Amino acid sequence: MEIYLDSVNLEEIKTASKLGYLTGLTTTPTFMVKEGIEDVDAQILKIAKYVNILQVEALGDTAEEIIKEANRLINLGLSKEKTVFKIPISLEGTRACKMLVDQGLQVNLHLVYTLQQAYMAFAAGATYVCPLVGRLQDEGHDALGLVQQCVDITKRYNYKSKIMFSSVRNVEHVKNALTVGAHTITVPWKIMQKLTQNHFTQIGTDQFIDDTKALMNKVSDVAISENVTIPSSATITDALFLMTKSKLGAVAVINEDKSFRRLFTDGDLRRLIYDQREDIKTLTFDSMDNKTPISISLDRSLYDARKIFHANNVDTLVVMDGENFFGLIDIQHTI
Repeated sequence: MEIYLDSVNLEEIKTASKLGYLTGLTTTPTFMVKEGIEDVDAQILKIAKYVNILQVEALGDTAEEIIKEANRLINLGLSKEKTVFKIPISLEGTRACKMLVDQGLQVNLHLVYTLQQAYMAFAAGATYVCPLVGRLQDEGHDALGLVQQCVDITKRYNYKSKIMFSSVRNVEHVKNALTVGAHTITVPWKIMQKLTQNHFTQIGTDQFIDDTKALMNKVSDVAISENVTIPSSATITDALFLMTKSKLGAVAVINEDKSFRRLFTDGDLRRLIYDQREDIKTLTFDSMDNKTPISISLDRSLYDARKIFHANNVDTLVVMDGENFFGLIDIQHTI
């Protein structure tokens, strides 16, 4: 199924054109008005530079006026091979379609709301026949049924016209177009951007990214060494201030000789409170027992760190550079 962008916004068009697989672009006078474009001809020429095929309106009350407008656009600088002239379905529109097709030009007979209209477009040799699904559904009609009928008729009678699914309002419409066998669809940029999105895809992608980082990155890449150490002479209150500053749930207590003494965590604080220590605010680490921490070497991977976290059910690891204390790593750094 061909896919067209439905827009006149130059920034949208530039971005979408980078995808590399769009068939082309459809425009409407209504879009021009909404975008506040005053020089329509200039905008059409700008747009044509970024798309493979441009579908542009050719209006007139008679077939001759429609053909005159199509020729004016070609003389303006549009390519005969890369331009499709959009003409509202009518007797004069079908007559103009037949004349333009006989000249080797491409035509989209659009604003189709009934199978009878579509049949007249087929008979006139339209390159594209364009039912407006969203508008039909707004009025309570079976728009998908109409598209399906149009597709079936082209197969039954070997018409060469392509059925274009238009007036797309949501991503479900794109699914509908594929299901009923539409040959082509024209989609607004805000809808096109959503076509590759899925909650479970995002979850899987995030997991792959996190696992890749865990395998490729080292503990040294994320270890924190600033505002994580406190002397053994410091108080619990001092430790709380430092933990607030570092935004970690632990501090490393260092002896006077610079050796590592213990890790003090928010879990240790809760246990002290539970024991109802009256001196908790002034309690120093010199008066507390040493505590062997769970540590990891500076050159280990984040994947290794993740396994140690989960195996020991802890949130913080002490990072060692050989025999020397280097810093801390929090479990959030490995997720």
